[in-house]
Amino acid sequence: MLPSIQEIKARRKKLSLTQSQLAKEAGVSQSLIAKIEAGTLDASYSNAVRIFSAIERMEQKITPPAGQIMHAGVVHIKTTDSVGKALKLMKSHDFSQVPAYEGTHPVGSLSDKTILDKITAGVGMKELSDMTVADVMGDGFPVVDEKTPLPAVSSLLNYHFAVLVRKRDKIEGIITKADLMKLVGK
Repeated sequence: MLPSIQEIKARRKKLSLTQSQLAKEAGVSQSLIAKIEAGTLDASYSNAVRIFSAIERMEQKITPPAGQIMHAGVVHIKTTDSVGKALKLMKSHDFSQVPAYEGTHPVGSLSDKTILDKITAGVGMKELSDMTVADVMGDGFPVVDEKTPLPAVSSLLNYHFAVLVRKRDKIEGIITKADLMKLVGK
């Protein structure tokens, strides 16, 4: 489904494009862009597809893919580790969440929220410290390909603490909300 035709002008301006530049990229005339933006002409479906495809191509050129914004090398814990050991690792790296692995595969996660939920539920500190990560962990983080565009990653971060990045068949990096905040103003 195509976005609303009224989005063309706003998205063009966000990309700092002139009508002529967008027209050239989309393979349509500048006057067609002007008439569509002014609301004096309804674009045909094929022209709308051309215009939005051009806008999306240009947006992808200016937004880095996951592989360019990830932290290379993923600090992780094993599901068999104790929660105490995992917390020490998290503290030493100043992380609020880490993925939990079985072998080389991410299968869950441990976060400060997961820990606080257990404490709130009445689990004692010593008992919690001795539990295994597998007993406490939450769902795993989503995994995306290194070429995944930034908007898709940011959408996932609305629902997850972190996103793991895969290159070929191996997890090579991680992206958190803090990483996205660092991109603002660059």
